[in-house]
Amino acid sequence: MTDQPELKTIGLTPAIYCADRALFHVTRDVPLGDALSMASDFLFLAKALTKDAAFDRDTDTHAWAAHYLTSMSKAVVDDAVKVLMRGRASAGSPKRAAGTAEE
Repeated sequence: MTDQPELKTIGLTPAIYCADRALFHVTRDVPLGDALSMASDFLFLAKALTKDAAFDRDTDTHAWAAHYLTSMSKAVVDDAVKVLMRGRASAGSPKRAAGTAEE
């Protein structure tokens, strides 16, 4: 059994745009398991906030908080996918067109 190095984020994925520039990026060299665990926590909180937003129609605070949490989660997951797909691109597998960093 070979000892494989721990996969880590590459830090190339932006999140949250301000004036057409990325305000935040995923940090480089975070262990992938830790980064994905954090993304899962962000999504759990976003899910709870969207549920609250559905019932509280007097304010959009919960919806905006959920929006930012899901944007950060998406950046972490996208960065993890880039790490996991790194070796596959050279192996000749079909590439999926990249979408915008924030929709």
